[in-house]
Order: sequence, then C-alpha cells, then structure tokens
Amino acid sequence: MLRGRWIGMLVMCLVVAGVFAWLGQWQLERAIDTDPPPAGATEQVRPLTDVVEPGAYLPEPLVGQKVETSGTWVPDDFLVVSGRFNDGVEGYWVTGQLRVAERTAIAVAIGWAPDRASADAAADELNSGDPEATITGRLISDEGPSVPPKDDPQRMDRMSTAALLSQWHDTDQLDVYRPYLASTTASAGLTDIASPAPEEQSPVNWLNVFYAAEWAIFAGFAFYLWYRLAKDAWEREVEEFEDAAAADGSA
Repeated sequence: MLRGRWIGMLVMCLVVAGVFAWLGQWQLERAIDTDPPPAGATEQVRPLTDVVEPGAYLPEPLVGQKVETSGTWVPDDFLVVSGRFNDGVEGYWVTGQLRVAERTAIAVAIGWAPDRASADAAADELNSGDPEATITGRLISDEGPSVPPKDDPQRMDRMSTAALLSQWHDTDQLDVYRPYLASTTASAGLTDIASPAPEEQSPVNWLNVFYAAEWAIFAGFAFYLWYRLAKDAWEREVEEFEDAAAADGSA
C-alpha cells in the first residue's frame, strides 16, 4: 500500500470521496427547510400579485394559498370541466377566464354542479350576469392537459390552464397565470367547491436525507475499493512468491 501506484490510487479515491461527501452535504442542505412557512400561512388571504407572477410556477409551500383578486369575466369563456369530485361525489366544475389586468388573465374554478345540464345552465347564467367580480379562493397548480375522447373533442377532464387557454377568446399577447384559482364561494346556483386547507408539511425532506446517506455510502465504498484492490494485488504477489519458492525447493 506504500508503493507509488497504490498511493496514487488512494489520492484518487480521496478526490472521489470528497466529491461524494460534498454531494451528500448539498443534499442535506436541501433536505432541511430552515425557514418553513408558519402554521396556517395558507389560510391568510393575500393579494394574488403578492404570491405568484403570470407565467411562473407555483412554489410548493404556496400550493393551496388563499388569495384575493378582482377583474372582469370574459364573455363566452365559461367552460365546463368534468370528473370533479366534491366531498366524494363526482360532478362538474364551471370555470371562467378572469381578466385581472388589461392583458393578464387567470383561470377560475367558480363552482361545482352534480350534472352537466346544471353546469351548462350556470355557464349561461354567468354569461349574462355582471362581468365585474372579486374572487377569494385557493391557488392550485395546473393539472396538465389530457387527451379528450374521440366522440367529444371539446371535453376537458382535468383542470388545465393550457387546455382552457386553447378555447378562450381574445388571447393574443395575453399573459396567463399557470396555477388556477378555486373560488371559495360559488355563484350562479353552483355549489361551493370543497377545498380544505393543505396539510402542514414537515420541514424535513426525507427523500433528500436518503440521497445524502447514499452519497456517504458511495464515499466509503471508494476507500473499500482501494483497500480491496491493494489487498488482491498483495495476495497475488504472495501466491506468486510461494509458487516460486516451491518450484525452487523441488528443483
């Protein structure tokens, strides 16, 4: 092990182990949130513009945050999303495009209906109602679009801002919020959307802790590999020496 070759390999193992140790430390730093949001923070109603910007992804600690915003409904953009459960009962959401600024909009889930006929009737009522609105609700991350069935290409089964945007009117140069707003108070005869407060998250991310432990194991394995290779070389030399000694003795 004191030969130059094995000392060189030891130095290389030290470098590799150092990199693994740094990666483990980095994972540990990511695993512990040193500044978690205070308990009940999502229940404090905040202005929409203070929480997220148009086009930005909603940070995980802010999913479910209650916000308030005002704007104008865009006519004929009250669309129905199916497959929505309210207290375990499947039904429909009526959604709308709320213009919160001249060229900025957010998708709003206005309320729940038990059947498609009721949802369509509510959408018609909203089209003929007051366009001005002030909405309080929870910010929820976009669910992503899904492929509609062949017999109903306009049907939407997921609350996707991108899918809604494809059917909205007057969208040229429009800034759109990625998350949607689930209103806490329904209108047009709809039922309030069941939207309980999100569960308080642990400040420790155990997946990152697991990754940090893996990097520590990898660092230890680098030294074990050096030791195992050096020992195998030593044992091979001993065997060769013993074989040579036996050959000399028999001669």
